Amino acid sequence: MADQKIPYKIYLEEHEMPTSWYNVRADMKNKPAPLVNPGTHKPMTAEELGGVFCAELVQQEMDNDTPYIEIPEEIRNFYKMYRPSPLVRAYCLEEKLQTPAKIYYKFEGNNTSGSHKLNSAIAQAYYAKKQGLKGVTTETGAGQWGTALSMACSYLDLDCKVYMVKVSYEQKPFRREVMRTYGACVTPSPSDTTEVGRKILAEHPGTTGSLGCAISEAVEVAVSTPGYRYVLGSVLNQVLLHQSVIGLETKTAMDKYGIKPDIIIGCAGGGSNLGGLISPFMGEKLRGEADYRIIAVEPASCPSLTRGVFAYDFCDTGMVCPLAKMYTLGSDFIPAPNHAGGLRYHGMSPVLSQLYADGLMEAVSVPQTKVFEAAEQFARVEGILPAPESSHAIRVAIDEALKCKQTGEEKTILFGLTGTGYFDMVAYEKFHEGKMDDYVPTDEELQAYFDKLPKMD
Repeated sequence: MADQKIPYKIYLEEHEMPTSWYNVRADMKNKPAPLVNPGTHKPMTAEELGGVFCAELVQQEMDNDTPYIEIPEEIRNFYKMYRPSPLVRAYCLEEKLQTPAKIYYKFEGNNTSGSHKLNSAIAQAYYAKKQGLKGVTTETGAGQWGTALSMACSYLDLDCKVYMVKVSYEQKPFRREVMRTYGACVTPSPSDTTEVGRKILAEHPGTTGSLGCAISEAVEVAVSTPGYRYVLGSVLNQVLLHQSVIGLETKTAMDKYGIKPDIIIGCAGGGSNLGGLISPFMGEKLRGEADYRIIAVEPASCPSLTRGVFAYDFCDTGMVCPLAKMYTLGSDFIPAPNHAGGLRYHGMSPVLSQLYADGLMEAVSVPQTKVFEAAEQFARVEGILPAPESSHAIRVAIDEALKCKQTGEEKTILFGLTGTGYFDMVAYEKFHEGKMDDYVPTDEELQAYFDKLPKMD
């Protein structure tokens, strides 16, 4: 079955690495709606955003028109530590499935943080350092983003304060210790160290937390501590911009061998991995140069695209952040403690939300046990233990390959393998021991959160 003209792993040369990030917003006819001040319901100004975010990142956040933004040389030099990352042909998985489909995955786990998050972490830390700041604050779900940011801050001698979703803090102690190894201060969220944390604990005693809770705490600390700013690992326009290196490298590698994907699949929590992977392909689609079927995969326990509403909502549970127009389950939605911590966010990137609303991509949700079945199947034949988040994309890639087996179609499938799962062994243990459930929120539960969405003028 293997086509020996295509190597198992396609590596780019150093000179083929992207020198600019691609801003897909420049090619979007319908731009993502601006962040809005929750008090005035007017678009946030650069000055207002500058109190929370680094100045250069604010400019990137608000720039809907510049298609390519140069990557500073210092960031490109850091990227060389682990980039370009390999594009892999999953020959063994194809053989196991006995499918005529050709399956490729872009592997982003070949760095210490174990995921794609380092692509944006080093950029945001660089701009914080350039601005002369003392440190940054952030949240993390499964821990990949916190690990990546702690590594970037250590490299640049910046202080790093991480609020880690409590359920992940307890489930993934080794991820927590990697962050501490890089010098970060890690606090389980919600905590009693912030005003908003104490309020959430009072309203939801015993809560396992959420990314929305952790964001609130990190923002509170950033705005109340001189010399600090808040940085975010997903959702925002600036993050998808930095993550475009994933898609740019992927497209260059595929073009090098004359490969054109029919289906592009990525896991979707806040949107950083998926947005980064699809960016140049979506650009072609927006410009009418090519067409692709693009599928976002989210957990059935936190289905923002497939069951959420497209509306303005707070980005955080404590309601201290700006309002973003996105597919949301409600800012105080606290999902079941599933093991894909990086996908436990109530909303979706405004960029991806707009693309989905415009019918330019699809979305599906999958139950947790089916995700781990796919993860185990992949690990046994491809030799990589995938992260639970990435395994959502693997699940649907396998499903699409099996459809090709039924129809005989030789489609080319591309998915993002965002990182490794070697710090997720508690999750694998739960799966193997039959202690993992597939909780799915009811329509009535979700409606209660929708009823609390901000009322816009």
